[in-house]
Amino acid sequence: MAQPQTDAWLDVVGWNAEGLVAAVAQEVGSGRILTLAWMNREALQETARIGRAVYWSRSRNKLWRKGEESGHVQTVKSIRLDCDGDAIVLLVEQLGGIACHTGRHSCFYRELTASGWVETDPVLKDPAEIYSVSSSKNVSMNVADIFCALADILEARKAADVGESYVASLYDKGIEAIIAKVEEEAGETVAAARGEGDEALIHEVADLWFHCMVLLAQRGLRPEAVLQELAGRFGVSGHDEKAARGISQD
Repeated sequence: MAQPQTDAWLDVVGWNAEGLVAAVAQEVGSGRILTLAWMNREALQETARIGRAVYWSRSRNKLWRKGEESGHVQTVKSIRLDCDGDAIVLLVEQLGGIACHTGRHSCFYRELTASGWVETDPVLKDPAEIYSVSSSKNVSMNVADIFCALADILEARKAADVGESYVASLYDKGIEAIIAKVEEEAGETVAAARGEGDEALIHEVADLWFHCMVLLAQRGLRPEAVLQELAGRFGVSGHDEKAARGISQD
């Protein structure tokens, strides 16, 4: 996502009397509306800088980095401003496939019918399970659980509509396209490590890990296999481990 050289672009936004602007998060690929939240100047500036959704929580009166407690981060691919300048649309990839605090894919899970409002979307994960693993700002989610949950979602995307799912479109293009994405994300990770801050590096590593997970899923492999491989290396010298696999130490 392009980064403006100055902050003049923020002055174009039609901030309301409270210094806020409405922000809609729309899922890349499916086009589904996921959330509606609010941003102040700092939140929008931070979102553009790190490429992850940052909102302003009116109830807590502070910045709210989407996913800071749940782990359900929104990676921002594009930021759009409407004709009146008083509404923002974020095109995002939703980590974990859950955007709503109720454990659903989207906050807009109720549809008006002749019988009134009907809940049409299933709860993908019990909110108590999502939020009981963390307190305040410190996310203490089990790493293996995160990887396994993501693997389940990636597996399900194999049956998704290519026009509605980014991951399904990668599967459709074949393994070489997925490998190319891994190479691209690896290059961006290296670039971030050499010339950008810690948050940018974390963002790029997340993108790299995600696409490595897609590669594993395409091959029918689970992340548990990688975690077991890493676990088996505890207490083993790196030199010894490489030698056992016939890898040169040079």
